[in-house]
Amino acid sequence: MRPPGIILAGGRATRMGGGDKGLRVVAGRRLIDRVIARLAPQCGAMAINANGDPARLAEFGLPVLPDSLPDHPGPLAGVLAGLDWAAGRGAEAIVTVAADTPFFPADLVTRLRAAAGPSGLALAASRDGDGTLWQHPTFGLWPVALRHDLRAALEGGLRKIVLWTGRHGAGIAEFPSDPFDPFFNINTPGDISEAERLIT
Repeated sequence: MRPPGIILAGGRATRMGGGDKGLRVVAGRRLIDRVIARLAPQCGAMAINANGDPARLAEFGLPVLPDSLPDHPGPLAGVLAGLDWAAGRGAEAIVTVAADTPFFPADLVTRLRAAAGPSGLALAASRDGDGTLWQHPTFGLWPVALRHDLRAALEGGLRKIVLWTGRHGAGIAEFPSDPFDPFFNINTPGDISEAERLIT
C-alpha cells in the first residue's frame, strides 16, 4: 500500500516577500500544481500542510493541515501534523515533499522505502558540484509510530530536522544531480527564472 503524501507548504516565504510560494507561477503553471502532479502517482491519499486560512487552498480538494504547535516551529511541525492525520487513517507512514520544489524524482517514494532504516525513517539526499552529500529533510519517509517522540522533541525546543532523524537512524536515499539537482527549490525571484530555464 502506498503511503499518504504530505505537501509541506507551511513556510512564510520571507525571501519571496511573503505569501504562499506554492502558488507562484513558473512557466505558466503554479508550483503546487506541479508538485501535486508529480506526487500523486507515487502515494496514496494526499494533504497539504499550511497555516492561515485554509480556504485559499480549497480548490485543490485536499485536506489542509495546520501546524499543531504555535509560532511556526519549522518543517518538523508540518511532518507532525501529517503524522497525526495519517494515524487517524490507520496509515503506518507518510512521505513528505516541499511545495516549492517542482523537480523532485518520480521514483522518490520507491527509493525512500528501499532506503528506510530500522526505525522506518528515510531522507532524500543529493550531491553538490563538489561531491558533498546534502540531505533534503523535507523529502522523507516518516513512520507514524514515531509521532509521539517527535511531538516531545518539538515541545522540548528541537528544530533541526537532521538532529532528530539522526537520533532515529534514518536511512539515506541518494539521487543523482545530473543534469541538475532534482531538489532545486524556489526561494527567490531569481530561482523562478532558473526553474523556467530548466523547464524549457
